[in-house]
Amino acid sequence: MKEMLIREIQEKDNQAVEHLIRTCLIEFEADKEGCAWSDPQLGVFSEVYQPEKSCYWVVEMAGDIVAGCGIGPVESKPNVCELQKMYAFKEARGTGIASQLLGIALAFAKQFYEECYLETFSNMEAANQFYQKNGFIALSSPLVETPHYACDKWYLKRL
Repeated sequence: MKEMLIREIQEKDNQAVEHLIRTCLIEFEADKEGCAWSDPQLGVFSEVYQPEKSCYWVVEMAGDIVAGCGIGPVESKPNVCELQKMYAFKEARGTGIASQLLGIALAFAKQFYEECYLETFSNMEAANQFYQKNGFIALSSPLVETPHYACDKWYLKRL
């Protein structure tokens, strides 16, 4: 396996991260309104994740972005963050990089928040198992209303 580097997003990564997310959304038939597919900031994450309590990390392998995830605030819930846009190309899955990425994101989140929320799709079975294995508890409905009304699985984790 090639060496992977986890680092904070840079402006030069914006297009590669958008490509990563759109490719994964197509793979899981989530290329539709009401999810990340229609987020207007998808191509400018280096700007979106600038505030103090936000960050987005990318995983680079042989100079290419192969995975990423972010932490951002949940509007109206000052003690809750959201794990956002956690995606990986097929070649990065099963390598353990997602666990490393999640560990970095949650360690960052713990500095500012008490709980971490996430939204996903039930057909992303491996992702759902991964979140549960890492202590996320399934919710019966969204914690808050977000533009991602198409998501049908919600989780919360105490930090």
